[in-house]
Amino acid sequence: MSHALESARRRFQLILIKPSHYDDDGYVIRWWRAMIPSNSLAALYGIAAECAERKVLGPDIAIDITVIDETNTRIDFARLLAQFRRHDNFGMVALVGVQSNQYPRALNIARPFRDAGLPVSMGGFHVSGCLSMLDGTAVGLEACRDMGISMFAGEAEGRLDMVLRDAAAGELKPLYNFMNDLPGIGGTPVPFLPKDNIQRTLGLSTSFDAGRGCPYQCSFCTIINVQGRKSRFRSADDVEKLVRMNWAQGIHKFFITDDNFARNKDWEAIFDRLIELKERDGIPLGLMIQVDTLCHKIPNFIEKSRRAGVTRVFIGLENVNPDNLTAAKKNQNKITEYRKMLLAWKAQGIMTLAGYILGFPADTPESIRRDIAIIQEELPLDVIEFFILTPLPGSEDHQVLWKKGIEMNGDLNIYDVEHVCTAHPKMSKQEWEDIYHEAWSLYYSRDHMKTLLRRAVATGVPLARLVKVLVSFATTVPLENVHPLQSGLLRLKTPSERRPELRRENPLLFWPRFAWETVRKHASLAGTIIGLTISAFLISRDAKSKTYMDQALTPVAEDEEETLSLFTKTSGGTAAVNHVRKVAELTRTAN
Repeated sequence: MSHALESARRRFQLILIKPSHYDDDGYVIRWWRAMIPSNSLAALYGIAAECAERKVLGPDIAIDITVIDETNTRIDFARLLAQFRRHDNFGMVALVGVQSNQYPRALNIARPFRDAGLPVSMGGFHVSGCLSMLDGTAVGLEACRDMGISMFAGEAEGRLDMVLRDAAAGELKPLYNFMNDLPGIGGTPVPFLPKDNIQRTLGLSTSFDAGRGCPYQCSFCTIINVQGRKSRFRSADDVEKLVRMNWAQGIHKFFITDDNFARNKDWEAIFDRLIELKERDGIPLGLMIQVDTLCHKIPNFIEKSRRAGVTRVFIGLENVNPDNLTAAKKNQNKITEYRKMLLAWKAQGIMTLAGYILGFPADTPESIRRDIAIIQEELPLDVIEFFILTPLPGSEDHQVLWKKGIEMNGDLNIYDVEHVCTAHPKMSKQEWEDIYHEAWSLYYSRDHMKTLLRRAVATGVPLARLVKVLVSFATTVPLENVHPLQSGLLRLKTPSERRPELRRENPLLFWPRFAWETVRKHASLAGTIIGLTISAFLISRDAKSKTYMDQALTPVAEDEEETLSLFTKTSGGTAAVNHVRKVAELTRTAN
């Protein structure tokens, strides 16, 4: 800390908190080490640190920044309130990146600070999405107004100065709405978190967004209505800067959170810069990116991904039934390209992960079981993340249901894409919930995980890395009843963190039960780890593994559209094949 800041006459306390949310028993979901780093928290910290450096509150006022990600850190309200009191309550609390399922918890976090008369601001997808798509009063926003919480809609680049000055002057506005004025992000402060915060995540990794916005129109998506359909990008210089800042503290693994990095117009310049940092400067980059199902058509994209350090790629597959994709306005997904795209990634030894949504209008338990079997047999995917189709506030799906007055569950805490929130035309609520849980056990069966390990050896995917991921995705739902993306290592909870609407349990009953549950879960987890590790060892020692071949790994054949279930088991699949043939015929005729 500089001498000027040490000698500052006043110190503004800025507390940045990323809320978690409650599990089905009403306890905050928190881990000793959480799975996913928060990019919202990194982005806000980067902006706030730059504001502090510029002394936006004046030359005699320092800004002290405290960063808390509740998924891996318990909020010590007494300590934080005492910290404010030591500084005459000069400061503010910012609830960062609040999603709809985190909104009830965020309100409960805000309450003790508001009771103490402290300024509190809340931003994120829930506030921004509701103000963008609804009338500004729907979906619980009145609770913010009633508590005197300032709402921030939009993005903080170039705007945080104003909020900090207003808070310091005791004049925080009820609403800051920048949804119609989304800023450029090139040349702005880059996302960054101190190592102390990053160490509380698995794998010692952090995140950044190289771009924001998406041109597509998927009806279930909130990103297009919060970050806009016009894409905005960071430069290669920006990315190099944040990589070097993190490497200076020993961090070299990143999750690039762009919804679709393949559509970033500067992808090649960014990859070229990362390749330089990796190959010339020796920074051992490890990256995970998100892409669409047509990324393999971009020349050099997949090859440069590998050279830049991409080890995992998440693909928005969503479904293998074109009828469902059309219903969700995800027409950019072409099932006729799925195998070509996935095999292109496998050829580079990169682990493939895919999101898969359950509950589209044409889905039934039987069709979902059929489609999972098709994926297992015919698509070279390593990991699938199952989600329940959820009308998230801020999405077109939610807006349509809300305007029509169709019933949706009123508890925002369960809008986490793993709970049923509204009715389905072909499944009851129980059937929908049951097939969601069954899907995990179907895909991550013992036999199929062995198949995935054999495919990994044959395609050069590191076995140890795949085993770690399979352990998490095979066990989290049955053991913890939360989605793997909300998981971590060693669940932590206390009676005092139970949702206020629920009765607080007697500690004499709570702690023995929690201890027993922890032992039982970790015994089961250890069994899975041992079983998969033994399987991986035996498969790696089998000489036949390197030449292993099955239908999924078989190169794309000209006649496979006649034989593979991917194309023949649904009317949409047949229609998709016929469409491709018609286009090809018209192209030949035109030439």
